Amino acid sequence: MPLAAGDAAPDFDLPTDDDRVSLGALKGKVVVLYFYPKDDTSGCTAEARGFTAAADDFAEAGAVVVGVSKDSAASHGKFKSKYDLAVTLGSAKDDDMVERYGAWVEKSMYGRKYMGIDRSTYLIDQGGVIRQVWRKVKVPGHVAEVLEAAKALAKA
Repeated sequence: MPLAAGDAAPDFDLPTDDDRVSLGALKGKVVVLYFYPKDDTSGCTAEARGFTAAADDFAEAGAVVVGVSKDSAASHGKFKSKYDLAVTLGSAKDDDMVERYGAWVEKSMYGRKYMGIDRSTYLIDQGGVIRQVWRKVKVPGHVAEVLEAAKALAKA
């Protein structure tokens, strides 16, 4: 059963390119947790650059943006460096976090079925409760929509 608004966000503790990121350490902040399929691919790069371009706006709203994929922390470091990304990227390579959030799904391309990450975003409140979920995200316009929701949640 996929997670929905009102559910407690499952805790996580993931390696990043320079440290670790955990939901517990972010308690008291609004968290924008987004799952993306792969570092340095066109859609994922556009999404990460979009969140980076709005980083100051998210910070002003009291929100922290964390991207997660199954790429390694080293891959995340190269990805961040190549595009000067200002978002925290957690590696779920050796963790079941993607599955626990329901973002690991069967996909289909050219008639071939395979398992992969559903581009999805979870807006988590200061107490660790999921307040909004976006699934099968289309990148254009997504960052602005999430920012508005994060601002509204921060004011609540």
